[in-house]
Amino acid sequence: MRLTGPLRAMAVLLLVGLTWLLANTLFGGEGGSSVRYFFSGASVEPTPEMRPRKFKCGLSAPCPAKHLAFRLVSGAANVIGPKICLEDKMLVSSVKNNVGRGLNIALVNGVTGELLTTKYFDMWAGDVSDLLKFLRPLHEGTLVFVASFDDPATKMNEEARRLFEGLGSSAVKELAFRDSWVFVGAKGIENKSPFEQRMKNSKSSNKYEGWPESLEMDGCIPLRGPLEG
Repeated sequence: MRLTGPLRAMAVLLLVGLTWLLANTLFGGEGGSSVRYFFSGASVEPTPEMRPRKFKCGLSAPCPAKHLAFRLVSGAANVIGPKICLEDKMLVSSVKNNVGRGLNIALVNGVTGELLTTKYFDMWAGDVSDLLKFLRPLHEGTLVFVASFDDPATKMNEEARRLFEGLGSSAVKELAFRDSWVFVGAKGIENKSPFEQRMKNSKSSNKYEGWPESLEMDGCIPLRGPLEG
């Protein structure tokens, strides 16, 4: 059996391929760069223009001077815990093992941006008095970051709602069983906080069976000047 025909065809194809590669290499074509990377075994490194730039806590733009970058993510159903990120540091997350059913709260010094404490309060089977004792003595200027997980409201009473309203919340008065809620407020705030989202638990619109979708909110919080004493 003679193989002259197939061998001749392979030789022609190989010659055409080598000629194309040489031309791209000499004339600097875009394809030549990719081919050189392919044959050298190197991966093509994306240029800075190709990479979507991310800033602290994954924000798409940097915060102004004397502002804190933050991102809040409420829990998903009763499965995935919430997250609270501040200045690129994760304050609350399942990985840190400091989340729980109910309200997950981080307190931050509004002058320095320093984390004061984190705590979670079970609003389904816990004692609301623990939450009240936590919120009542807050100092002027303290920043309060809140992310819900599973159920944020069953044990919520009128005093607890008033305390959150005093921190700038508009949605807490309507907060109900298994709603999703993220909120940033401050002790001594004069107006309602612009940083708040609530997703109502509704059978007609729930993303999960029995729970609404998780909420995600980010932004820049201004630091306040030192309090005059």
